[in-house]
Amino acid sequence: MKKLTLTLLAISCSISLFAQEKADLPAIQKIRQEGLENSKIMDIAFQITDVAGPRLSNSPGLKRAQDWAVQQFTAWGLKNVHLEAWGEFGKGWQIDKYYAATTLPYYHAIIGAPKAWTPGTKGAIKSEVILIKADTITDLAPYKGKLAGKIVLFDQMTLQPLAPSYKPDVVRYTDSTLNKMAEAEIQASGQRAPRAGAVNNMMAQMMKMRATRAAMAAFMKEEQVGLILSYARGSYGTFFTSNGASFALNAPEVSPELEISAEDYLHILRLLRAGQKVEIEADIKTSFYNQDPQGYNVIAEIPGTDSKLKEEVVMIGGHYDSWHSATGATDNAAGAAVMMESMRILKAINFKPKRTIRIALWSSEEQGLFGSRGYVAKHFGDPKTMVLTKDQKKISAYYNLDNGTGAIRGIYAQGNTAAAPIFKEWLSPFKDLNATTVTLANTGGTDHLAFDALGIPGFQFIQDPMDYNTRTHHSNQDTYDRLAEEDLKRAATIVATFVYHTAERKEQIPRKELPKAPEAPKK
Repeated sequence: MKKLTLTLLAISCSISLFAQEKADLPAIQKIRQEGLENSKIMDIAFQITDVAGPRLSNSPGLKRAQDWAVQQFTAWGLKNVHLEAWGEFGKGWQIDKYYAATTLPYYHAIIGAPKAWTPGTKGAIKSEVILIKADTITDLAPYKGKLAGKIVLFDQMTLQPLAPSYKPDVVRYTDSTLNKMAEAEIQASGQRAPRAGAVNNMMAQMMKMRATRAAMAAFMKEEQVGLILSYARGSYGTFFTSNGASFALNAPEVSPELEISAEDYLHILRLLRAGQKVEIEADIKTSFYNQDPQGYNVIAEIPGTDSKLKEEVVMIGGHYDSWHSATGATDNAAGAAVMMESMRILKAINFKPKRTIRIALWSSEEQGLFGSRGYVAKHFGDPKTMVLTKDQKKISAYYNLDNGTGAIRGIYAQGNTAAAPIFKEWLSPFKDLNATTVTLANTGGTDHLAFDALGIPGFQFIQDPMDYNTRTHHSNQDTYDRLAEEDLKRAATIVATFVYHTAERKEQIPRKELPKAPEAPKK
C-alpha cells in the first residue's frame, strides 16, 4: 500500500509539473532559425574527423582535436576554456604505416589494421603463414622454436562462413517502436538480480579466458613471432576494431598483431586448411607516446548572469575520443559536433543564461568512461562511498549525445518520473521533426552514467539507429561520409533548446532518490 501511495504521489507531482511547464516558443524560433538555416555542424565535424584524424586516447590525433576545440571555443567567445586533467590514463599510440598483402598463391591486398597498442614489424617482413591449432597454452607446445619471424594465423574452429543479411543496413525507428519506448516503465522495478552462483561462474570463466589469452600472448612474444593475423568481426569489407594490448605504462610487450577483414581471414584460412601454401608480406610501423600519461577533457562555459542562479550549472557533453581504424565520425564526432554546435547557436543568438552552461568533450570513454568518471569524481563526489561535494547540488542536469549520426527522436528520462513530463513539454514544438518520445527506460554505455551514479540528473537522447550498429560503430567505415547532415542540424537545434530551458527554469531539474553507497563485499 505504501509503494502504491508513493507511486500515485509521484504521478500527481509529475502532472502538476507538466501543467506548470511551458516551452518558450519565441526562443525556440530563434534557435531553430540559427540551427537549421545557419548551421556550422558539418564544418565542425570536418575539423574533428578529416583534419584531426583518428582520436585514440592520448594519441596525437586526439590532442590535435582537443587543441582545435580550445581554439574554436575561444573564438566563439566562450569563457573558462581549458584542457582539464582527469587522472592518469597511460600510453598514447598511433599507426604510422600499414601495408599487408598475400603474395602466394597470388597477390591480394589485405583489408585490416594493426590492433591498438601493439608494436610494428620493425621493417618489411615476408613469410609463409603458419596455421596454429591451439585453444590452450598446452596446445602451443609443438610450435616451440618454430615461429621466430613467422606470420601466424589461428585456426578458429568455431568460425562460420559469412552469410548474407536480408536486413537493411540503415534504419530509423518506427512509430510502433517509439510508442513502446514511451510506454516503458521504470526498469528497476520487477527485475530479478542475477543469482550469485551464475555471476561467480561467469566471472570465473572470464578470468580463465583472460589468463589463457595472456599466457598465449606471452608465448608468442617469447617465440619472437613476426606478426599475428587475427579475425575482425564484420562483413563486406567492413571490420570492427579493438585493442590488442594494454595502454598501461607498465604493460608487458606483445607481438605485432594485425586484425583483418572476415573475408580475408576466411580466404587465408580455407587455403591453409586445404594444404595450400600462403605467403604474406607486411610492413607495419606504430608509435607509442608516454611523455604525458594524463588524460584530458576539454571544458568551456557560457557564464550565468542571474545573481542567485549563476553558480548553478547546466552541463552538456559527448566523448571526443575514437578508435583508430577510421576517423570516428559517428562515434563520436557526431555527438561532440552537435554539442559544440549547440553552444555556438546559443552564443549566436546572444543568449544570456541565468545558470552557467558548461560543455565537456570527454576523453577515454572507449576504455571505460574514464574522462567523465574522473571529472565527476574530482568535482562532485565518489560513487563508491557516496561522499558528495557541495558542487554536486549545483548541477541542474547533464545531457549527453553518443549514439551515432541519427536524428534525435526524444530522450531517455532514465527513470526520472518528475523530469519526464517536463521533457515532454519541451519536445512538443518539435513534432514536425518527429522528436516527441520520452521514455522512462534507462540507456547505458556512455558518459551520462557517471552523473546518474551520483544522483545528478543525467540524460541521453534517443537517436535513430541509422547504420551505427551495422556499419560504423568502431569500424573502418566510421568516416565523415557516414554523417547525416540534416539529422545533425536538427539534433543541435533540439539540444540547444533543452539547454536554454534548463538554464532559464525557475527550479533545477527534479532529481531521483539519491543512490545508496554500494555495500562492502563480503569476505
